[in-house]
Amino acid sequence: MSIDATEPTSTIPVSVEWEPPAPPTDLIFDDGEPLESNRHRIAMDVLIRSLKQGWADRQDFFVGGNMFIYYSSRQARNRDFRGPDFFVVLNVDRDPTRQGWVVWEENGRYPDVIIELLSTSTATVDKTLKKDLYEQVFKTRDYFIYDPFDANSLQGWCLDNQQQYQPIVPNAQGWLWSEVLQLWIGVWNGPVEDDIASWVRFYTLEGNLVLSPEEAEAEKAQQAKQQAEQAQQQVQQAQQQVEQAQQQVQ
Repeated sequence: MSIDATEPTSTIPVSVEWEPPAPPTDLIFDDGEPLESNRHRIAMDVLIRSLKQGWADRQDFFVGGNMFIYYSSRQARNRDFRGPDFFVVLNVDRDPTRQGWVVWEENGRYPDVIIELLSTSTATVDKTLKKDLYEQVFKTRDYFIYDPFDANSLQGWCLDNQQQYQPIVPNAQGWLWSEVLQLWIGVWNGPVEDDIASWVRFYTLEGNLVLSPEEAEAEKAQQAKQQAEQAQQQVQQAQQQVEQAQQQVQ
C-alpha cells in the first residue's frame, strides 16, 4: 500500500523538562545607609564580636549584622528589605567572605536567632512587619528587640509547636533565655568603646558575661597581674621566714 504524500502525518509531542527560573545574580549588599547612631553601631559590634569570642573554638555557625538577607526573587528585585542588625545561623560554616546571606545559596537556611536594635524610625516595623516576616517566612526560632537608648526595652519571642511566636518570660534579672544559643540575653551597664550605656549582651547559663575580645584581653591581663602580685607576696613571705629562722639561730 502506497502512502499519499498529501495526507497529513501525525506529530509526536516532544516532552521538555521544566526548569525553574534562575535566581537573580545581580544582588546588592550595601544600601549605603548607616546605622541609626554610633551607639547602634557599637551595640551591633559588641554582640557580634562577643559571640565570636565566646564561641572561638566552634566552626559551626555564622554570625552577621546589618547584612542583607535574600530569601526570594521578588524581594531581591524590589530591594524592599534591609537585613537584621544581628543574626546567627547554626550548623553552617563560618565563612567570613559572605557579603550577605543568600538563602538559595545556603541550602534554604534562614537565621536561627535575630536581634533588632530599635530606634524611633524603625520600632514600629521591627515590632510588626519584621516580626511577622521572621515568624511566618524565616521561621526564626528566637527573635529579640532592644533600643540602645532605653534600658527597659528588651523583649523576645520564640516559636512554639504551632510555629507561632510566644513571648519569652524574663527571669528575676530581666534576662531572656535563648534556647537556641543556650545563652541569656540581658542588659549590661558599663563602658563599651567610649560610650557608657546599657547594652544588650550575652550571658552564660551560669550568669557570666560573654566578653568581647578587648574585655577578655583585659581580664587576662588583670589575672596575670594578680598572679604576679601573689608570686611576689610569696617570695616576700619566704624571705621573711628565712630571716626569722636566721634570727632564731643567732
